[in-house]
Amino acid sequence: MNRLTTPLITAVLMTIGTPLLATEMASSGSVDDLHINNIITHDPSPHNAIIDLAWDSQYISQGRNNLNEGGIYWATAAWQQQDITLYSTVGRADSMAYIEWNLGLEYALPLGDRFDGSLGYQRIQVYGDEECADNELFASLSYTHIGWLTPSIAYTYSTAAAGYFVEASLHSEWALSPQLTITPYVTQGFDVQYVTEAHNGRNHLQLGVEIQYQLSPQLTLSSHISHTLAQQDIKHQVGPHSGNLDHTFAGLHLNWSL
Repeated sequence: MNRLTTPLITAVLMTIGTPLLATEMASSGSVDDLHINNIITHDPSPHNAIIDLAWDSQYISQGRNNLNEGGIYWATAAWQQQDITLYSTVGRADSMAYIEWNLGLEYALPLGDRFDGSLGYQRIQVYGDEECADNELFASLSYTHIGWLTPSIAYTYSTAAAGYFVEASLHSEWALSPQLTITPYVTQGFDVQYVTEAHNGRNHLQLGVEIQYQLSPQLTLSSHISHTLAQQDIKHQVGPHSGNLDHTFAGLHLNWSL
């Protein structure tokens, strides 16, 4: 099933102050092709509610455009209690009939001072010209000891496809002021029967930058611009003469922490 995956939460689990996916970025941040990056940051307080509103110019996941035209709006609500996060996300295309729901749970693993990890599950339901559903198991791990560089890896297993997708990322977060942060990143994706069955291996390379501005202690505005480069898995799927398979897209997020 080709669409959103793991780090939605891990993305939803991180706060845009740490990029797209927040502790995912904050400590492991990860922009990757997930639409919600940096939404939730694991907080030491007993509980934390988060609302995130977003728009992406294209719906890109696994290096592919999931919509025939236009972009997509996203709305996410999440509730975090200690190391457990529950979330619900709905996406609606702005130019065609497409609605996607993601319901999930993520557990932050206690791995010490140098690593951040998580395990989770999410249910995906898609409505539109074609309807489909999937159950996914995901995990992520990031190394946070180097202040200016955060390597991370994210794994997603699809029960519908009986395959998995892996994304290895590097993020470099730079605070230009107490409110303004810029984070360039690079992500390499690998497909193993997650999107295609006939070919396994390198899927796409994604480059981008995220900019985050802290409007208030509870309110954060962020934007990103990203570019994907198609690799063997995508080219094998659609054929070598299918035109430009690379994508450039951008997005905006407004994140409110209660």
